[in-house]
Amino acid sequence: MALSVVVLAAGKGTRMRSALPKVLHPVAHKPMVQHVIDTAQQLHPSTVHVIYGHGGDALKTALKGQAVNFVEQAEQLGTGHAVQQVVPHLGSDEKVLILYGDVPLTRLATLKTLLAAAEKTDLALLTVTLPDPNGYGRIVRSKQGAVSGIVEQKDANIAQLAITEVNTGMMVVHSASLKRWLANLQNNNAQGEFYLTDIVAMAAVEGVKIATSQPDEISEVEGANNRVQLAALERAYQLRQAEQLMISGATLMDPARVDVRGQVTVGSDVVIDANVIFEGRVELADGVVIESNCVLRNCKIGADSRVKSHSVIEGAELAAGCSVGPFARLRPGAVLEQGAAIGNFVEVKNTRMGPGAKASHLTYLGDAVVGAAANIGAGTITCNYDGANKHLTEIGAGAFIGSNSSLVAPVQIGDNATVGAGSTITKAVAAGELAVARGKQITISGWQRPVKKEQ
Repeated sequence: MALSVVVLAAGKGTRMRSALPKVLHPVAHKPMVQHVIDTAQQLHPSTVHVIYGHGGDALKTALKGQAVNFVEQAEQLGTGHAVQQVVPHLGSDEKVLILYGDVPLTRLATLKTLLAAAEKTDLALLTVTLPDPNGYGRIVRSKQGAVSGIVEQKDANIAQLAITEVNTGMMVVHSASLKRWLANLQNNNAQGEFYLTDIVAMAAVEGVKIATSQPDEISEVEGANNRVQLAALERAYQLRQAEQLMISGATLMDPARVDVRGQVTVGSDVVIDANVIFEGRVELADGVVIESNCVLRNCKIGADSRVKSHSVIEGAELAAGCSVGPFARLRPGAVLEQGAAIGNFVEVKNTRMGPGAKASHLTYLGDAVVGAAANIGAGTITCNYDGANKHLTEIGAGAFIGSNSSLVAPVQIGDNATVGAGSTITKAVAAGELAVARGKQITISGWQRPVKKEQ
């Protein structure tokens, strides 16, 4: 049977105190609704319907190009009213999974379990048992344990308020039954809204067996109505990521102080210190050490390499046995071959460092190719930009570039060549040669420094 997914994302989220629609507020640098859609797509539905209202233009922009069907809820008259808007888009014989755009941490396995519970019935609910159910709709069951309805907090009596099993809002419904029940919704309740949950009582009256399942963790069904709750979701998500890294073979010096804002894969015996941030796709091979306060974004770190503290690596690739930092920056296109070393306050962009090559201090290497075992002295820069175009600097294997040198591209430094400290090199240096290009030093005896004039 085909599956359609409906994501409710029309709420304004006034308690966020933000111009941004609530569902676009991020967890791990990704909008909450995007988490929901990404998980739903893994179920391979025929369609994902996103119901929008407030901030519809911003929502459409954020989800532009994705395989979703936008359905407008012009007036926010409750969850039942929201789902009514999608009825014309549903077939007559399919399962409909209803999710919420501000509940981002639901696991795929939890949704699969819910779908399995719905295989032999027209309605299955995802419920959760809470130590404090305040504010949630309660699951009402008969003496035999069958679900007979859901009562919202504001409509519940004293006995019902004592129930700790609550509604998460997520459910799977057969489309034909869903259409029939939605058509009979009434808004005679404390809120004056059309509650989607009222279809549960309708199903019970019809004698439909209402199945239920529960998530492994409460955080899977928690939403965010304000920034405090959003921060709690962020921490829950990050702890989940930290646990997965440790299970995969990484030692985290403090699991509470590592943030994953993308996808990280790790080999065995990886060590990650505190306050490390991963963004995009990051790969850490066996034996990699990431020291504290580093940011790694869309990069690959080879086996037994070490990234020292306060370094930023973006769009770069390190082979085995490399060393970076502390306080280094590798920008997109930086490639370090085996054993290469980048030291403190060195910036590398679109440059290949050959095996064993090193730049240990205070250097900028942009648009360059550096040969094996070359040594780049402190204060060296490649002058790669002429104001309009970028140019290449080629430094041969075994070359030695003295401190405080400027290499004006395009320029070639041959194998085993030497550039004297303080030189500005504008012409090619052949293999094995020494190039010195400095202004002539003049010494003046008896020099008298200027003094301030009295006012």
